[in-house]
Amino acid sequence: MSRKPFKKLKYGLNPDFKYNSRLLARFINMIMMDGKKSTATKIVYGTLEALEKKTGKAALEIFETIIEKIRPHVEVKSRRLGGTNYQIPIEVNKKRSTALAMRWIISFSRKRSGHTMTEKLTGEFLDILDNKGATVKKKDDTHRMAEANKAFAHYNW
Repeated sequence: MSRKPFKKLKYGLNPDFKYNSRLLARFINMIMMDGKKSTATKIVYGTLEALEKKTGKAALEIFETIIEKIRPHVEVKSRRLGGTNYQIPIEVNKKRSTALAMRWIISFSRKRSGHTMTEKLTGEFLDILDNKGATVKKKDDTHRMAEANKAFAHYNW
């Protein structure tokens, strides 16, 4: 095994072809299962078209506001000190918070009832816009947990 350090990709992820957004391309990749990217693309684009019809706003604008609304700003991290586990609140950087938001949206939309993934994802997005649903509850629980353990913030180093 070589001792060279891991070299990151220089250019990162290519934007999607319809909306030219790297964020949307990342979301499509997270939806994708078993390497079926064309299916994942159809699901996401179908969802965005349905949202555009129901809300009357631009699809990419709606998607970005939904991700921004669900992104957590703080989370708790478990740390063992002196035989006791403390939940220490820490700030979340933007890349991780975006990944968490996408992961939560996808997992809760897969658990929803509905026939197709497009319907499930559309329902979850509409619930987020109305400030209800499982994804919004997860974000609120995360923030509430960090707020409750604010006293242990000085253990963060």
